Amino acid sequence: MSSPAFLGVELDAAGRHPAAWRLPGARPAELFTAAHWRRLAATVDAADLDLLTVPDSFRLGSSNERDQRGRLDAVAIAANLAPLTRRTGLVPVVTTTHTEPFHTNKAIATLDFTSLGRAGWQVEVSTTAEEAATFGRKGTAASQELWREAGETVDVVRRLWDSWEDDAVIKDEATGRFVDRDKLHYVDFEGTAFSVKGPSITPRSPQGQPLVVVPVRDEPSFAVAAAHADVVRVEAPDELSAAGWASRLDQPVLLDVEVLIRRTATEALEIAAHLDELSPGHPPRTLRHLGTPDSLVALLHDLPAGVDGVVLAPLDLPATLDLIASDVVPRLGRPPFTGPASTATTLRERFGLTRPANRYAVGGAR
Repeated sequence: MSSPAFLGVELDAAGRHPAAWRLPGARPAELFTAAHWRRLAATVDAADLDLLTVPDSFRLGSSNERDQRGRLDAVAIAANLAPLTRRTGLVPVVTTTHTEPFHTNKAIATLDFTSLGRAGWQVEVSTTAEEAATFGRKGTAASQELWREAGETVDVVRRLWDSWEDDAVIKDEATGRFVDRDKLHYVDFEGTAFSVKGPSITPRSPQGQPLVVVPVRDEPSFAVAAAHADVVRVEAPDELSAAGWASRLDQPVLLDVEVLIRRTATEALEIAAHLDELSPGHPPRTLRHLGTPDSLVALLHDLPAGVDGVVLAPLDLPATLDLIASDVVPRLGRPPFTGPASTATTLRERFGLTRPANRYAVGGAR
């Protein structure tokens, strides 16, 4: 048995389950405070996990009033956490359906600067009529169309990240030139849903290309992941399905695992049942594990073939996260600041990825 090569965690306010805020210890009065997110991130960073993801959506919730929750902006949360964390990568979700690619480019590049090279971007699409009506610019579309647009967005954002060469900022006091305009490039992108001229207004960031994470849950999202992702998050109901997706991918593959753990399996099962009583109708979106730290360690030591790691999505916070940090991570042979990632300073380096050459510079890849 081997430990997962990569280990991440999803931080979703009180947890992925919409009723988690009603559990003892959830601190619902603090969910929209900086202190809440900083406490969660401090736990993740102290455990030296490879990344934390912050989900985002333009939905208030389902039609059930009990499930309607407010949500803070994921990029803004990550930016707040950047100077307070040391090593863990920060990967907010930015949806592509109702967000301008130019804004996404600028926001994630800025996060890469503030985190000193630990930024990533998880691509997501907006599927509901509720989200479309919120913006009022276009209607809903099929998954294939939404993900095709997402692929074009990743393409143009990557081009914008390269639109400044690494040495474009010259700060020449004698001539008063801050930027060498010859090293800024138009991207002149024409897609099916938008066109972008460029260049960006943000210099090329520390990683050159922040880490792009794409979730896989169907064939349209798989096509985008295979073509554009640095790292892939797979949603799968079981190990066999996860192995099937992984066998078709060349990038590092992280399996999403919804998790709720306690000191005893009985307690974990009772809490999970209580959550479903408070807010029924929320089946697992991916493989779900209810149990103890020991049983979670056993699962992580026996990942499907081709799966390189996991993103743990706690159904409740902070209780499950605290046990992951204190009782799971130390048993995986991944003590803080040791192992293959110990010398990595950027998120790309943690995943064994080099800093890519600029496609517009002489000799760069196009």
